[in-house]
Amino acid sequence: MERPAWAPPGIDISVPSVSRIYDYYLGGSHNFEVDRQAARRAMEFMPGLPKIMQANRAFMRRAVRHAVSEGVTQFLDIGSGIPTFGNVHEIAHAASPEARVVYVDHDPVAVAHSRAVLDGDDRTGVVAADLRKPEDVLGSPEVSRLIDLERPVALLLVAVLHFLEDTDEPYEAVARLRDELAPGSLLILTHASYEGIPLTEEVASGMVGVYRDIRNPLVMRTGEQIRGFFDGFELLEPGLVSMPDWRPDRSGPLADGEAPEDPYAFSGFAGVGRKA
Repeated sequence: MERPAWAPPGIDISVPSVSRIYDYYLGGSHNFEVDRQAARRAMEFMPGLPKIMQANRAFMRRAVRHAVSEGVTQFLDIGSGIPTFGNVHEIAHAASPEARVVYVDHDPVAVAHSRAVLDGDDRTGVVAADLRKPEDVLGSPEVSRLIDLERPVALLLVAVLHFLEDTDEPYEAVARLRDELAPGSLLILTHASYEGIPLTEEVASGMVGVYRDIRNPLVMRTGEQIRGFFDGFELLEPGLVSMPDWRPDRSGPLADGEAPEDPYAFSGFAGVGRKA
């Protein structure tokens, strides 16, 4: 198997990665054939997966702009994946040159590529750490350099919590992060669910099986279970909703890239909460 020049040394390119699969769904170029094969297998069960990812990104962009409009200019993006066009730092810096962004991921490819893309940008940082160990995130030099925890922070957990099983204690991880954030901080979250998918659960579970087979189990939680991550946060209007339904940008034809007419875009949940 030919090794691309951008692949960090020591990476096993025969093992699929969820961040590179996501990059493939979004039309990116930082993925290997093994990732594309896994993505295509998942799409055999759920052909609308790229539409879901596009709706996810569009929600994230709207939420980041909303955070800046509320005066929140510090962003901690955990499970950030591989930077693609329209990522958090681009949206945040366009809205406020003062914005500071720290990306966190445990995938070495995502970390290495993020560092290459952001080289020389002193308003952004990259941390190799895992959401399961919040203390590693909060204690990192990059967070200390860029994020003032005495001021409000926008914590992004976008399409990441569904890769934590209950035994990983995801609610406890979010609570530990929440407790370190200043009042007025925001939690920006999306999560996969069988609710909203235009397929039977039986068919959709085939896609879930693909992720299980590549040792990245995808945990489909209910809306009520997902709401539990907002414990200690006040959900902002319109609450926990499908991604295109969270404050849609209707200033132009599909102005923010979402495709409301595609039923797959309404799969899963999105929400933004504010810490009191």
